[in-house]
Amino acid sequence: MSMNKRSKRKLLVVMVVLGMALATVLALTAFEENLMYFYSPTEVNNGTAPDNRTIRVGGLVVAGTVQRAEDSLLVKFDLTDGAEVITVEYSGILPDLFREGQGIVAMGELKDKKVFVANEVLAKHDENYMPPEVASALKAAEQK
Repeated sequence: MSMNKRSKRKLLVVMVVLGMALATVLALTAFEENLMYFYSPTEVNNGTAPDNRTIRVGGLVVAGTVQRAEDSLLVKFDLTDGAEVITVEYSGILPDLFREGQGIVAMGELKDKKVFVANEVLAKHDENYMPPEVASALKAAEQK
């Protein structure tokens, strides 16, 4: 029992459509896994932020909280959105523009729902610049 041309064509079209659907699902899954979501200190303290997944956290560096270890590059500081505060640990050289009271965005993972361990800290060149995510988080915290 052999297939005629029409049946072969239908089978080919079905296979192509299934292949494209599978490729789309795989691409969207990979995209979702690589997204880095932004969270404010309030969202972190409320338990919204996931543990053991790379995320971004932003806010203002609380004045008087920057602690540098004497024997390593470890730095600890508090970050606030005006309503809540979280502690950030970072081991590395901070950007030249990192200052207390400055808006920053840190990328890393939340450990034990208490301390955010950053693997990158970003500060913008202009003193007056506020990352959009940080500005909206501060505004939302202010409204509460």
